[in-house]
Amino acid sequence: MDAAIVIGPGFWVVLAVLLAGAAAAARAARLRVSRDLVIAGLRAVVQLAAVSLVITWVLKAWGPTLAFVVLMVAVAAFTTARRIGRDRSTAWAGLAIVAGVAPVLGLVLAAGTVPAEPVAVVPVAGILIGGAMSAASLAGRRAMDELRTRHGEYEALLALGFAESDAIREVCRPTVSHALFPALDQTRTVGLVTLPGAFIGVLLGGGDPIAAGATQLLVLIGLLAAETVAVIVVTELIARGLVRRA
Repeated sequence: MDAAIVIGPGFWVVLAVLLAGAAAAARAARLRVSRDLVIAGLRAVVQLAAVSLVITWVLKAWGPTLAFVVLMVAVAAFTTARRIGRDRSTAWAGLAIVAGVAPVLGLVLAAGTVPAEPVAVVPVAGILIGGAMSAASLAGRRAMDELRTRHGEYEALLALGFAESDAIREVCRPTVSHALFPALDQTRTVGLVTLPGAFIGVLLGGGDPIAAGATQLLVLIGLLAAETVAVIVVTELIARGLVRRA
């Protein structure tokens, strides 16, 4: 039996209804993200269509593959920088993503756990980059918000003789770890609440359930490692004044 998604008129109608429903619900609740939801959905359609057209060419050789991975990192860094702040210094946020992804991807390739083939490297790199981007964005925004709302505590720490970077760490550390909650919850509940994408992807590709489970386990643990490092690095960059909000 073919388990692939059926693409037809109904597919596009469902997408339109879901996107419009999400935007309408957000507007009714005055969440102020209705426009962002619509734009994100439309961008996803255009970007995935473009990727679908070029992905076969990208995966044929290492040159296009590496260029595509670099593009993913650049877009993730830009997205994280915009989420944290408008100051030019936020470009440093990209370092947090690279610091989280590079060791994990290097380890799984060096150990032979993931085949050193473009068709395997691109999806794994994409998952890790996406996770690190989300964690760095959440941690960075949370740290900036804490520094604004708890500015009095920050100044009190400075008055007590704390170095500026140490004062920032003391204010931010209790909450930046919240950026890891989505990854932690997904890992804790995998197989019980959700069957994530890597698991389903292997099954749809004809793999057996054991291989699907092993793939998903590698992805989840890899994400925990990459996101943890990304959160630590972005917090440290903020503490050292390399990442600021305009």
